Amino acid sequence: MSQKTFTLTAGAIFTIVAVLHLLRLLLGWEAAIGGWHVPVWFSWLGLALAGFLAYTAFTLGTEK
Repeated sequence: MSQKTFTLTAGAIFTIVAVLHLLRLLLGWEAAIGGWHVPVWFSWLGLALAGFLAYTAFTLGTEK
């Protein structure tokens, strides 16, 4: 697998994660891990981090 393919694949995965965090925020989905209810602010953090990583991966993947 080439580096370009890897970064574009990583960018796509991070985009999916960011969209899922955004959907949780917009639709009010509950999240629980082992009985612990995940606070909504985790999705704000996850959205920002996954969005940044997706942007960075797509930027690196499309460089010449």
